Amino acid sequence: MPENIPNNLPDDLEQDMRQLIADVTGKSIDELRPEANFWNDIGIDSIKAIEITVAIERRYKVRIRDEQIPKITNIREAVEAVREALRKKADEQKQV
Repeated sequence: MPENIPNNLPDDLEQDMRQLIADVTGKSIDELRPEANFWNDIGIDSIKAIEITVAIERRYKVRIRDEQIPKITNIREAVEAVREALRKKADEQKQV
């Protein structure tokens, strides 16, 4: 695992993210392809996007900035946003 990423992440973060989004949206995990567009392919609206963001923040104990939310358009981008937030959190903890 790359430096500054906590070891307590699931082995397959993308699969874990797909399950989290399936739980929030009620969609089948099979419908949630990593490259599927949240808005166009899956039909996620702004309210569901916020619910997904809150679920991500709670599960991974990170903070996703509000301005990032509209830029996260698929599961792969959501995984990268979590990894970025975890790196930032790890760096901040090192400075304390």
